[in-house]
Amino acid sequence: MAPKDPLLGTLKVCVLNLQSGGETVTDTNPHLASCCELLELVLRKGLQQPVIRLVHRDYWQCFEQLTHQDACGRLSALSLAVEQTRVCRKLLSAQGRGRYLLRLALSRKALPQFITHLLHTPRILEWYSPAMSILRNEEFVEPFMSLLLVLSHMEFKLDMENCSFLDESWLLPVCETYEVVPCREVGMVLRYLNGRVFVLDLMHGSQADVDKFICPGDIIDEINGTSLRNSKNGQAGVVLSRLKGCPLSIVVLRWRAQDGTVYRPLIKLLRALRLENPTLQLGPAYSHQSATKNQRSSPSQCLKEGRIVYMVEFLGKTNIGMFGGKEVLQYAIPQVLEKNLPSKEVLLDMKETHLTCTDRSSKVEVFEHHYPEISCVGRFGRPNYTIFAFCVADSPETPQSTGFCCVALKASNIKECEEIVCRIATGFKHTEWFV
Repeated sequence: MAPKDPLLGTLKVCVLNLQSGGETVTDTNPHLASCCELLELVLRKGLQQPVIRLVHRDYWQCFEQLTHQDACGRLSALSLAVEQTRVCRKLLSAQGRGRYLLRLALSRKALPQFITHLLHTPRILEWYSPAMSILRNEEFVEPFMSLLLVLSHMEFKLDMENCSFLDESWLLPVCETYEVVPCREVGMVLRYLNGRVFVLDLMHGSQADVDKFICPGDIIDEINGTSLRNSKNGQAGVVLSRLKGCPLSIVVLRWRAQDGTVYRPLIKLLRALRLENPTLQLGPAYSHQSATKNQRSSPSQCLKEGRIVYMVEFLGKTNIGMFGGKEVLQYAIPQVLEKNLPSKEVLLDMKETHLTCTDRSSKVEVFEHHYPEISCVGRFGRPNYTIFAFCVADSPETPQSTGFCCVALKASNIKECEEIVCRIATGFKHTEWFV
């Protein structure tokens, strides 16, 4: 009876589980981390340390040295993958680089090719013990390569930018991108701990506070392509000040994992933050998942491209002359109501630079206004503070303006009405850079 290695048996079960999950394997697949960990254990099994141990030898050094053994360009695919791994600034250790390389090989369906090169390079293969290694056991190599061929026929769609925690764990955090419009300041209070940039708090009324995207406890991983991994104190502030007035793309690592629990590699760091800052309140991880929950709990809201869209009633609009200050709202809103126009249910979508209003049933756009076009916004004092309105230039793109018009809408409740008014007001406040 042929001998069996328990690692290969477990890897086979894991590969079958990956296959059963569907055509494409993503980072959310529950079997992916286990499969990668088993591949790593196979590559480490029997790997001998050098006699003079200046550095700990890991499988990353095996692949890195392979590229130096290539005299005729046979290893171009491997060389490119190794170079991409080497220059990634988010990876600090051999363990992190090895894991990144494995994920890269899975994505490119190149893992069998990489291992074949290793098996055909005696100078590297001799680093493995003949008695312990799977790679130097002929009876084990064949089934191992068969499993790698199965993996190479599967489609892996992995987020290679989400790699800042590969040094510590195969478990990856939830990674999302926060797009910020040009503004004077984003409004985040940051704390640097173990080379990571944590969000401690959000300044009241700031862009980050209004957008409700970033939460205390989250990590700022990257700003406009600049990695903040292993950052020194103040580095994020330097990057943000250099980009002041520019659109920002901030990569955020959530303190909550996919299952809603605290992301395990962060537990010790969050505990240390709490000891330093007893008032730290970890915010709800506001993401697409939590927004979906809000959508179910509030029938007056829905979700569109990750943003909350409000279901309101469009009451109509009227021309109010050449003055569009906030003082006109209290008599402009009654003018709209006196027309007794039939109200229609609409979806009010407040985007980063403008707001749109769409008929809920026909999907026809009712209006679209950029925030700098809005001169004022406010609530109607009666009958129940659910009616709000804003004044906007009739034809802002033409020099011969016909004046201002007042657009009136009705929210489902007082709280939502106040929330919408605040968001519109903050919108044209923060688009000051566009003017």
